[in-house]
Amino acid sequence: MDKPRQGFAGLWNISFGFFGIQIGFALQNANMSRVFQSLGSAIDDLPALWVAAPLTGLLVQPIVGHLSDRTWLGRLGRRRPYFLLGAVMAALSLFLMPLSGVLLMAALLLWVLDASLNVSMEPFRAFVGDMLPKSQHTAGYAVQTAFIGTGAVVGSAFPWLLDQFGVSNVAAGGGIPDTVRYSFWAGGLALFLAVLWTVITTKEYSPDDLRGFTAAHAEPSDPGNGALASRNFLAPGIWIIIGAAIMLAVEAFGFEQEVLLLGALLIAYGLLSALAIRRARGGGAPGMLGSIIGDFSAMPDIMKRLALVQFLSWSALFIMWIHTTPVVGQYYFGATDPASAAYQEGGNWVGILFAVYNGIAAVAALTLIPWLAGRIGKVATHMTCLMCGAAGFASFFVMPDANWLILSEVGIGIAWASILAMPYSILASNLPGHKLGIYMGLFNVFVVVPQLIVATAMGTVMKAFFPTEPIWTMAFAAVTLALAALAMLRVKLAAEENRPGAPAMLKPQAS
Repeated sequence: MDKPRQGFAGLWNISFGFFGIQIGFALQNANMSRVFQSLGSAIDDLPALWVAAPLTGLLVQPIVGHLSDRTWLGRLGRRRPYFLLGAVMAALSLFLMPLSGVLLMAALLLWVLDASLNVSMEPFRAFVGDMLPKSQHTAGYAVQTAFIGTGAVVGSAFPWLLDQFGVSNVAAGGGIPDTVRYSFWAGGLALFLAVLWTVITTKEYSPDDLRGFTAAHAEPSDPGNGALASRNFLAPGIWIIIGAAIMLAVEAFGFEQEVLLLGALLIAYGLLSALAIRRARGGGAPGMLGSIIGDFSAMPDIMKRLALVQFLSWSALFIMWIHTTPVVGQYYFGATDPASAAYQEGGNWVGILFAVYNGIAAVAALTLIPWLAGRIGKVATHMTCLMCGAAGFASFFVMPDANWLILSEVGIGIAWASILAMPYSILASNLPGHKLGIYMGLFNVFVVVPQLIVATAMGTVMKAFFPTEPIWTMAFAAVTLALAALAMLRVKLAAEENRPGAPAMLKPQAS
């Protein structure tokens, strides 16, 4: 038999925890540059401090995906233990962050916060695939995206709302203002309660149930870990050489020191790959390392093609999260000093802009995206939405004042809705169900690697070519998002999955 179809209440419960998780991410994305600068960080140091976010995602998500595929804790289930553990740690980090008195403490807490959010977030992607039949995957990820957008609106707008109610937006003598402080505390509580709602109101299918559902339908092929033993050491050697060359180039060409991290990560991946191949050739049990690297090397073709799209899309998004506050502060509020009232006002307006694009994403996920997918297909829908985002970034150069930037965020919000829904909808229907967690975790590699590159290399690029003109980061974002749209031309789906007129309804159909 097939998995039962869920009504709207079921779809709501499955993804409601993501509402709280996204409040945490929104507070982090909209305010951490402001927190760092309030504690004394220079604008040139922001990318290095932001390295924590993508690096923890790169390490945590594949591990959590691998473990959650193999977890069953009775009534607590398969994915829900990770929801709960991550939520507790993230809520504690959000509570402690505003108490940071020095930059180092804030930077360390960002690592803990981002790791905790990733522990909770990664299983939610696989949870939709676990709980829903394939015919409802688009609906499930659309509802999840709506919660992501709504949670981000709440998290992004909270400091601005507190300011409107008279809470102090400038800390006496510098430091973190009360608007940010209270927002982080409220966000931590909301995150924990939202995740707890999903844990309490959902019941996961047991491993036996899932095997029965799998037997009812042909599963996508799973090459397994055997491909690892047949590989040679050429590819690991190439990664090691590239990493070493990058590290040597830091000194030779005067790159920023954070570029060393990128080189070190490439060397580490090459060494770990060589170790896993050697172990596989020796006939030993693959273990977690071998399983993860084996699955990464044997990704399905459609996942590889979508990986390029994700890589380019998230490069643009991370540029936006790091640089929007300095851009808006300098060009629309005439301030570059983080201690000034004008700069802090600009920081609050960035929170509103981020709330707008997330609000647009929430609405688009339930209306525009399904409507487009039903008429022009999934691939063309994602291409169209990415081009809307590219236009939004490019428009930063022509908007006459800060209020007009709301129109820019409309385009970015449409792209954001599609980035959060369409790739996962495509993948969930084309991946083996028993490895949904690990593949969703590995897919996140192509979300975080571009962020690492932006965090390590963008500072060098801007310092070399546009040292006092941060607005050019928006041009980089526009170009990379347009390239992501073009890369979707390489993604080919079965005719019945991508044809115009294919059902993209949110309400369940009759069985």
